[in-house]
Amino acid sequence: MLQEDQEKNNISEENLSEMIQVRHEKLKKLRAEGNDPYQQTHFATDAHAGAINENFEEWEEKPVHLAGRIMAKRGQGKVSFYDLLDSTGRIQLFIRKDTVGEEAYEEIKNYDIGDIVGASGEVFKTKMGQISIRVQTTKLLSKSLTILPEKFHGLKDPDLRYRQRYVDLIVNPEVKNIFLTRSKLIQSVRNFMDRRGFIEVETPVLATLAGGANARPFVTHHNTLDIAMYMRIALELPLKRLIVGGFDKVYEIGRVFRNEGMDATHNPEFTMLESYEAYVDYQDVMKMIEELFAYVGEELLGAQSVVYQGKTIELTAPFARARMVDLVKQYTNVDFDAMTEVSQAVQAAKQLNMEAKEGWGIGKIIEEAFDNYVEEHLVQPTFVTHHPVEISPLAKKDPLDERYTQRFELFIGGKEYSNGFSELNDPIDQKERFLAQMTKKEQGDDETHPFDKDFINALETALPPTGGVGIGIDRMVMLFTDQHSIRDVILFPTMKPTV
Repeated sequence: MLQEDQEKNNISEENLSEMIQVRHEKLKKLRAEGNDPYQQTHFATDAHAGAINENFEEWEEKPVHLAGRIMAKRGQGKVSFYDLLDSTGRIQLFIRKDTVGEEAYEEIKNYDIGDIVGASGEVFKTKMGQISIRVQTTKLLSKSLTILPEKFHGLKDPDLRYRQRYVDLIVNPEVKNIFLTRSKLIQSVRNFMDRRGFIEVETPVLATLAGGANARPFVTHHNTLDIAMYMRIALELPLKRLIVGGFDKVYEIGRVFRNEGMDATHNPEFTMLESYEAYVDYQDVMKMIEELFAYVGEELLGAQSVVYQGKTIELTAPFARARMVDLVKQYTNVDFDAMTEVSQAVQAAKQLNMEAKEGWGIGKIIEEAFDNYVEEHLVQPTFVTHHPVEISPLAKKDPLDERYTQRFELFIGGKEYSNGFSELNDPIDQKERFLAQMTKKEQGDDETHPFDKDFINALETALPPTGGVGIGIDRMVMLFTDQHSIRDVILFPTMKPTV
């Protein structure tokens, strides 16, 4: 239990220890009597609180068997009222001494908040109109040996909520709803992709190269092969190999890992959707993304708009589209598009209070200016397009201006949600870009893309024109549940150990 909660309830460490000790003594007594609750292995349920509360008329006076956690207890004398929480909600247990019997009633009175119990009885409404279970028998299925946070204050400390998510889910019902929505969102994404003829596949989590993105990987060692291996930072390259192999539409929803910073929108372990479709380009993929967000909005909210952090986000197509360099000019009044020399861009960066690092080209400086001056303004869904070649090692060049690529990123509420492009399928161009990335690595950039010889071989086998995209599932969940932090939509976010 939190120190904050203890103070609010005037529970000292000594009293808390005594309360826990009382529970241990109850357990010892139960075991001595041959009623060890941890030996219980089965309790057949045939009803849930949510269904009974929503459809009382269908359940009235019917016998039911439920199981769940005791969340509150009140009453005295010959009648007691317990609140039972199961996976679907709460329901009241109405327990009369003359119904369950004197001996059983005394046992029930020894149940503690947090205990897991099974209850059998009939559904009815009390004189106060409260839907309840008229209990006939109960069984203690598991003993809680700790003290749950007090119901009015709950578990509020964010750090402890993430570390003890199991308690967070018990005492904060709204948290459970977030993760139920997450599950529905992922299912709706799958339904959308499946209906479009995509095949869901699985690709390796461990790889000998960390490719598909510019990011710092987690490194491990394979003992049998005696080689370094990497947790994947993207799903991209194996999926494109499958397009080479003859699949026209593939996707994967899976965990990826990046050994980078942590903040409101970044966790080292997160969930991505990546999809690849043969014979389409980045324009077709942008249209698909518009349809996906509208579809998910309808499935989850019954609308093509969502309120996020106090602002209404419209999800109806078409989303706004603008070139990255044009947006930078709009918000900084600096026209990087007109620059031909890196020295010009470096000087412009200084005027924008940015320091260009050694090895940065015009493209990288454009990206930094966009990150610093543009992102936060893109509240309504906006496709930012035509990223510089320098920062897009896997995207096809724009034939109208080969300084840029047929690439896009989707921004909503000032955050990036997806990254896609017409896939580079020229093996000669790809090899040159990989070599350029190696030069940057030699200059100290540890987030460069590795040289993947086998991927070059795959391209030489011939990759058809392909459009691909990656979407951050966690950020989608944040959007559709109105959560500010990614930690609030990941059940077990990465945490620094307390000891």
